[in-house]
Amino acid sequence: MILVTGGAGFIGTHVCIALLDAGLDVVVLDNLSNSNRASLERVEAICGRSVIFRHADIRDEEAICGTLRACGVTAVIHLAGLKAVGQSNAQPVTYYENNVLGTMRLVSAMMRANVKTLVFSSSATVYGVPKYLPLDERHPLDPTNPYGRTKRVIEEILMDLCRSDDSWCIGNLRYFNPVGAHDSGLVGEDPLGVPSNLVPFVAQVAIGRRERLQIWGNDYDTPDGTGIRDYIHVVDLAAGHLSVLRHLGQPGLITINLGTGKGSSVLDVVRTFEKVSGRSIPYEVMERRAGDVAVCLADPAFAKQVLGWTSTRSLEQMCADHWRWQLRNPNGYHCDDLAKAVGRPKRVRHVRSSVAEPGEKRQRA
Repeated sequence: MILVTGGAGFIGTHVCIALLDAGLDVVVLDNLSNSNRASLERVEAICGRSVIFRHADIRDEEAICGTLRACGVTAVIHLAGLKAVGQSNAQPVTYYENNVLGTMRLVSAMMRANVKTLVFSSSATVYGVPKYLPLDERHPLDPTNPYGRTKRVIEEILMDLCRSDDSWCIGNLRYFNPVGAHDSGLVGEDPLGVPSNLVPFVAQVAIGRRERLQIWGNDYDTPDGTGIRDYIHVVDLAAGHLSVLRHLGQPGLITINLGTGKGSSVLDVVRTFEKVSGRSIPYEVMERRAGDVAVCLADPAFAKQVLGWTSTRSLEQMCADHWRWQLRNPNGYHCDDLAKAVGRPKRVRHVRSSVAEPGEKRQRA
């Protein structure tokens, strides 16, 4: 049994699908502050298998410990946390509380339950302004915003944990920019409020939910002046989690980039989305955001060497899959015909925490 924290979110649902399709059993712990339980019903519909759901917050150590013991969990994939760079600049203490304290509570619960296999969702933001490109795992860490600093602190905690107890097996995954959706069109990225990521914002403009896209800066030292990122299909990313979980047979901590090694600018994404959707994406250029860098590009060679994992899906497929999700679910998971959309799947087994969930909103890392 694998526990997935934040498993009802964008990355979490796709990781759950990868695990279930591989024949593994899954329990999800999520407080649903920025997700919808309907996403797990759709996961069940896709896979034809059930998911155990625990409604609890990542900072609730007792709920986590109880779940680990009651469900016979053998490994944890930790995705829960706040993740918006801009929001982290405005609310740094909230980010440290959710991301760092939440991870410490999770690790404490795992120690109590004697579960010592962990896959952690880190981020390429730990690298900060690149000193060289592409970014490999040896690149110095110097994050430029509170979100990235919370990830760096957590990485250091996990390294110290492994030094203190050599029975831990930890995979530290540094994501680049996950986009796309499952090819069924049943699960995808459904942010609450204004999207903080580029592709869902572009899609909401294309579908008519928003008037225009804001591009944060067009004066970077890049070919078209807009920021360049390494976009990775979320299905490829989910496969990377399964690969590292299978790899964690020996004690210690291993750090691995999950990216494509190919960069696309903001305008590249806009043009590609216009191509696959057949719709115009109006935009306006805004001032740069604090903490953003011009180019962030992965060196994925280590993942291929150690895990045999590589990304396989192009930017055009990422945009096409997200557009399929958006067209089928113009209002995300908040639709009136959910049962019809997913073929009336069996309900998710639900266990409610006896402790009230804190009120802060949480996004999936």
